[in-house]
Amino acid sequence: MTQLLNDAQGLVDAGQYEKAVSLLCRLGPPEGARICELIAKAYQGRNLARGDVYTAKVFAEQALSYGSTDPTMQTIIDAMKRSDSEIKRPLVNPPCKMGGPKDKRPDADAPYSFIALSKLNGKADAPKDFQWLEKNIPCQAACPASTDIPGYLDAIYRGEHEKAYRINLEDNVFPAVLGRVCARPCEAACRHGWEGLGEPVAICFSKRSAADFGGQDSVVLEKWFEPSGKIVAVIGGGPAGLATARQLALLGHSVTVYEKHNQPGGMMNQGIPEFRLPRDIIAKEIDQIRALGVEIVCNAEIGKAISLSELTAQNDAVVLAAGTLRPNLLDLPGKELKGIRHGLEFLLEVNETGATEIGEHVVVIGGGFTAMDCARTARRLGATTVQVEEELADQTASDSILRMPKGKVKVWYRRSVDEMLVTPGEIEELGHEHIPLETMVSPKAYIGENGRVTAMQFVRTKLGEPDASGRRRPVDIPGSEFEIQADSILLATGQFPDTAWIDDVLKKELVEEDGWLKSGTACATVRDQIFAAGDFATGASSLIQAIGHAKECARNVDQFLMGKERLKDVAVIEDVEETGRIREMDAVDLQPMPAIHLARRNLTAEVETGFEAPTSADEAQRCYQCHYKFEIDSDKCIYCDWCVKAKPRPDCILKIKKLKHNPDGTVAGWEIAGKQDDVNLIWINQDDCIRCGACVDACPVDAISIQKVSLKTIVTE
Repeated sequence: MTQLLNDAQGLVDAGQYEKAVSLLCRLGPPEGARICELIAKAYQGRNLARGDVYTAKVFAEQALSYGSTDPTMQTIIDAMKRSDSEIKRPLVNPPCKMGGPKDKRPDADAPYSFIALSKLNGKADAPKDFQWLEKNIPCQAACPASTDIPGYLDAIYRGEHEKAYRINLEDNVFPAVLGRVCARPCEAACRHGWEGLGEPVAICFSKRSAADFGGQDSVVLEKWFEPSGKIVAVIGGGPAGLATARQLALLGHSVTVYEKHNQPGGMMNQGIPEFRLPRDIIAKEIDQIRALGVEIVCNAEIGKAISLSELTAQNDAVVLAAGTLRPNLLDLPGKELKGIRHGLEFLLEVNETGATEIGEHVVVIGGGFTAMDCARTARRLGATTVQVEEELADQTASDSILRMPKGKVKVWYRRSVDEMLVTPGEIEELGHEHIPLETMVSPKAYIGENGRVTAMQFVRTKLGEPDASGRRRPVDIPGSEFEIQADSILLATGQFPDTAWIDDVLKKELVEEDGWLKSGTACATVRDQIFAAGDFATGASSLIQAIGHAKECARNVDQFLMGKERLKDVAVIEDVEETGRIREMDAVDLQPMPAIHLARRNLTAEVETGFEAPTSADEAQRCYQCHYKFEIDSDKCIYCDWCVKAKPRPDCILKIKKLKHNPDGTVAGWEIAGKQDDVNLIWINQDDCIRCGACVDACPVDAISIQKVSLKTIVTE
């Protein structure tokens, strides 16, 4: 410290003021008479940029407050006194300012267009407010259910797992389920995973922790409205149907869910293996929906006992949430052979009965969630005659995958690993469970004898131009055909909505000739009273996508029933003095998910065991807490550049000549100042900000505020 100050003194004496300022910035927020004296002299000597003279005065005053006896300090202060000519018009100060971290801002409109949000505090709903939320909280923007991810991660870090569970429950309906099997679009968007910043936060695993340690007791949410007297039927008891029903119940409507199978849950218990998702977890969170008054009628197949037309006549609104049950079967030579099954049919049978007929050479075709589940399930259904290593024999269950032949199951996919639509870690689990994966191969024909499949013909592929999905299209390589032995083929090749159950009266009105709804992915169909939710409208997707679409659908239904919009999304702005984070949290390693040994893995034992409570806090602290907004008060800023010199990211704080705005007030871009005299604004670029607080610590005049900004849904009446 002393040596650095001596070096700075030497630079000031030598007239190298810019180097002196840069050197002094290394010391962090200036404290003490000598450092403030040196800063004041350096800025006075530099005198190149807007604010240098005023900055020198500010630090001279601070030096005197620390007890400085250097007469130069008073000289610097006196030099600021001017004898300007009288101003002929009154000066108008803005009615309110951003202020610093300890200031309290009023619930008022922002005085300047360059302020990040439309208001200084309270609730805001201008386009620029929603733009801020979308760009600055990328995980929440990527979540189809708009889950308050920073909010619940902060609660987990503070040991408030019950609060974290409730936040999740309000936003995504099935926290414990999603904490195990969510597709995790949030993690791909996580700012911590951006280039140069490390790995994304384990958001999904943390959600599970909220349920493991805070969701043991039943949680019944408070309803937004009193009973409306409206009656709604939901067809389909899967994630979308149940989520729609939950939301409609919260809105005060009477809801009945009709499920064709003997239990509700849809793909949660029909398509996802128990070793990934325990059934008691599903049952508990469905019971929380029942507790809101939602009636669930099972073994009720619409189109048989009652038609859609009849159901529509008996209800104020009907929601079609029947999922995607029409399999996409490959139209290849030999498709009539026995031994060829769609993956969802296979999983449904295994999940309901615990067994199914399976061959000795199982081929799984596909590269998505269903393919992974089919392969890992088939692996667990093999013969029980494999010799287990002696040291593992005592702890190896008779139905463990260690006792199954390793070469029994193999996955074949026509694109590369990069194009596979699976969650992080699933491909690694294939390898861990000794399931080979062959990519860049496309099925061409089924081969059989005596009416049963015996082999599969493939052709090798190369990647061409991107197709409609954005993934590169596989192109066959002529002459590369080959055959592999197969007596069971599982097609994980997608599925579509099945609209065959819709009666003829409504089918012509609702359904295209190809079997899809005429309304496409919209929640509202061409019939006012009938709506569609989840995969039945969008096509096969993930649980979280279905839930997000269902929430949107419920709001559409409510607006139809009540004749007005009763819920509204807003940005809630709150003053805070600090975030509770320190930079050392950024360096915490990603916490791995514990899993049971292969010796214990069978059809029912859950593979992943979840974080311990302390580990959940270790992981949650890695979150940057992107819902915090740091902003410079241009009226207090003295253009000293200390925040610029302290910034950890290249573009998080910019010297701006001009901000460019769209007609709706959102920021369209900016023009960087080419020289110091062109700087009209020192501006925090929120999109590049990692919420470290270095700028707040560095600012000598407390000109940088901190506020928490959250996306909330509020009642409008």
